[in-house]
Amino acid sequence: MTKAIHMMIRVMDESRSVAFYGAAFGLEVADRFPFDDFTLVYLRSQDADFEVELTVNLGRIEPYTHGEGYGHLAFVVDDLDKEHKRFEAEGLRPHPVKEFFRGGRLMARFFFVQDPDGYKLEVLQKHGRYR
Repeated sequence: MTKAIHMMIRVMDESRSVAFYGAAFGLEVADRFPFDDFTLVYLRSQDADFEVELTVNLGRIEPYTHGEGYGHLAFVVDDLDKEHKRFEAEGLRPHPVKEFFRGGRLMARFFFVQDPDGYKLEVLQKHGRYR
């Protein structure tokens, strides 16, 4: 059996990123491992085992580029409109809610938000294949 356990992103400011992911998605620090020239911070929700791993390279002063390959990380929620309002209230600057239709039927309702390092995050309404 294969099980996805985490995804890693490189961030410039650990405290800023931990605060963002806590406010946006309720992720909390599950583990933190400092090394000589980098720190690994694992963020986890109480509702899921999947983690977001933040890698903080010490002494890095230039922002990371995301290249052409990075797309986004997606989170699913029970009430998209409520979450969108909460994101606005938290000052997280979510993009407007959008809807995708396929064959005349709703496929997805979602919005995007960017973290402090510019990574795109999709927030989807629990529906259909998104659960």
